[in-house]
Amino acid sequence: MRKHLLLGVLVVLTMTHSSTAQTRAFIGAHIIPIDGQEIEHGTLIIEDGQILAIGSAAEIEIPLGAERHNANGMVIMPGLVDTHSHVGQVEGGDGSAPIQPDVRVIDSINPRDSGFQKAQSGGVTTANIMSGSGHLLSGQTLYVKYRDADVIDDLLILDDDGNWLGGIKMANGTNPRRNAPFPGTRAKAAALVRAEYIKASEYGAKKAEAAKAEEDAPPLHLGYEALLDAMSGKKVVHHHTHRHDDILTVLRLSEEFGFRVVLHHVSDAWKVADEIAAAGAGVSLISVDSPGGKLEAKDNHFKSGRMLEQAGALVGFHTDDGITDSRFFLRQAALAVRAGMSREKALFGMTLAGAEMIDLDDRIGSLTPGKDADFIVLSGDPLSVYTHVQETWIDGERVFNRSNAEDRKYATGGYGTGNDQATFIHLLEREAGQ
Repeated sequence: MRKHLLLGVLVVLTMTHSSTAQTRAFIGAHIIPIDGQEIEHGTLIIEDGQILAIGSAAEIEIPLGAERHNANGMVIMPGLVDTHSHVGQVEGGDGSAPIQPDVRVIDSINPRDSGFQKAQSGGVTTANIMSGSGHLLSGQTLYVKYRDADVIDDLLILDDDGNWLGGIKMANGTNPRRNAPFPGTRAKAAALVRAEYIKASEYGAKKAEAAKAEEDAPPLHLGYEALLDAMSGKKVVHHHTHRHDDILTVLRLSEEFGFRVVLHHVSDAWKVADEIAAAGAGVSLISVDSPGGKLEAKDNHFKSGRMLEQAGALVGFHTDDGITDSRFFLRQAALAVRAGMSREKALFGMTLAGAEMIDLDDRIGSLTPGKDADFIVLSGDPLSVYTHVQETWIDGERVFNRSNAEDRKYATGGYGTGNDQATFIHLLEREAGQ
C-alpha cells in the first residue's frame, strides 16, 4: 500500500494489528445501514473484506477471537459513492473531434495523485472518474475504489469475468459548443450525436449480419463498439447537462437510441423534475454554494433534491472534484436537506443511489451482510457541519485514520498535501531525523 511506504514506520506500526485480523467487530456505534432503520448502540462485524453481520448489541454475537473496535459515541454508515469525479489528473478526448468514444480514462489516471487520499479523508470509498465536458462525448469513464494504490490496477472494480467497469461520458449545453469540428449551436450538437449513434447502429447491424451469414465481420471500430455498449445497456451514459431544455434533449436522445442515462449537475432539474422522473433517468446533483460559474447554471437551486424526491426520481450526488472538494462531500446531502429533501433520501443519495447509478448496488452502498466492507466512522451526525470522518474502510482495510497525524494532513491541509513529491520529500526528511 503506497501510503504505508510514504508515511513511514509510524503508520505501519499503528495499522499492522488491524490489518492482519480477519474478523473485526465495531461495537457501540450509532449505525446508519441505509437499507434499514438506524440502529442505536449497534454492532458491525466484518470478515475477509465483507460485511458479516449488523444489528443491535442484543442481536449480534461477536465471533470468538474477533478484533474489537470501541465505537461508542461514533456513527457508522456506508462509504460514500461519488458518481462524478476528476481526481487522478485524468484526461479524455483532445481537440480533433467532438465525439471520441474510443478514448478510455483508464489510460490517463495517475493513481499516486494525492487527491485519492484527500477523498478518503472525506469518506469517499467509490467513485466514477470521468473525463471533461468539453466534448459531446469525451470517452469511457472508470469506476474505482479509493484504495491506496501504486498502479491503476489496484483501483479497478472488476466484473465476474475480470473486466474493469465504467460508463460513457457525454455533455451538451455550453461546454462543447465552439469552432468546427465542434458544434456551434445546441441543435447541431444534437444532430452530431444522432449521426454518430446511427453510424454505430449500422456497424452493429453489419456485424450481426456477418455473424448470421458466417462471413467476416467489418473491421473493428473501437468507438462504435463503445456506443453499442451504451445502446445495449451494458454501459451507462453519464451526461453533463444544465439547462432545462438541454435536459429534455438528453432524455429525447436516450429514448431514441435506448441508452440508460444518469443526468449530471442538472442545474435546472427543479424545472423539469416530473419529466425526469417519468423518463426513469437517474440524477446526480451538485450543490455549489458560492456565486459565479457559467450562465447556464445560474438557476441552480438546492431545492432540486426535494422536488426530484417528490417526483419519484432516483437522486444521488457528486463532487465534480476539483469543482467541489471530496473532503466536504457530505455537505451536499446537508444542503439538500436544508432545502427540504428528506434526511433518509439525502443519505440514500450519498450511498446506495450512487451505487445504483453505476450498477454496483449489489456490492456497495449499504451495510448489508454479504456486501463489501466499505464504511466510514464519523464523530457525529453525518449532516452536521461539526462532524468529521474519523476512519474510512475499503474492502475491510482502513485507508484513512484521522487520529494518525500524517493521515490527518490530508483532511485538514498541511505541508505538501497538494504536492505529492513535496509530501514524499518531507516524510523522508522526517524519517532521517532532519
